[in-house]
Amino acid sequence: MNRLLAAVVVSALSFSLGSKVSAQSQPPSSEGGRRILRKVSPQYPQVALKMRLAGTVKMTAVVAPDGTVKSVEPIGGNPILIQAAQNAISQWKYAPGTETHETVELHFTP
Repeated sequence: MNRLLAAVVVSALSFSLGSKVSAQSQPPSSEGGRRILRKVSPQYPQVALKMRLAGTVKMTAVVAPDGTVKSVEPIGGNPILIQAAQNAISQWKYAPGTETHETVELHFTP
């Protein structure tokens, strides 16, 4: 049950400029699905806000046994939004465990 709850984590984050980013973490394989202890909200890029750019960025994060994010690689998404997503996810903290690969989707809406 705990693994099922950890498999999908959805969080809506509101920003003062009226933009929204929601995050969803899904395991890419049986080794994924770690519980997220701390999320850092992405900074919506100013150029994306001016363009009213929306989209989804999909990333793979390598999470160390101590729960820190070792690396974040883009799988897909708008290049303007990718850097903001990488910066935020690299600061996330997961529950301790074995090293895992986590798939994370961030949904940007102006």
